[in-house]
Amino acid sequence: MKATELTLQDYNAYYKGYIDLVGDVSLLAALQNGKKKFKDLIAVIPDSKLDFSYATGKWTVAEVLVHIIDTERIFQYRALRFSRLDATPLPGFEQDDYVPTSNANSRNRKSLLQEFLDVRAATISLFANLTQEQLKFIGTASNSPMSTAAAGFVTCGHLEHHSKIILERYL
Repeated sequence: MKATELTLQDYNAYYKGYIDLVGDVSLLAALQNGKKKFKDLIAVIPDSKLDFSYATGKWTVAEVLVHIIDTERIFQYRALRFSRLDATPLPGFEQDDYVPTSNANSRNRKSLLQEFLDVRAATISLFANLTQEQLKFIGTASNSPMSTAAAGFVTCGHLEHHSKIILERYL
């Protein structure tokens, strides 16, 4: 399935910007492309910039990277639940509550990269073993319907979104 095959019945319009960033590629290709993009991004971030914030009250580079990882875990969990036809509505999450206890600013590039690679490997494994039918299953998260596939594409677009922010505002 490709991101361009999704409709607004697959996700809340809030996520359209993320999904549009993925382009006309399959979900597994998007996940593999994102893995390479994250590796390339980490490679250009100087160690001295990990704890840099471009404005007062904004996250540091390390905090943004951990946010990407945390969000992938959350959307991976959503996709698992939806793909198993779990009808229990899932709550949203408050991203700003995660940052203070993330320990992000004590991390180094190597540990951030390794954690991302571990999480992305699990994400790829999950989606690689789902059928086309399971990708279409709909669950509820943040009081809105979402398909299993949409959860995967949002994950990919979310990474793309924050990668652009890091490159444009932090480096």
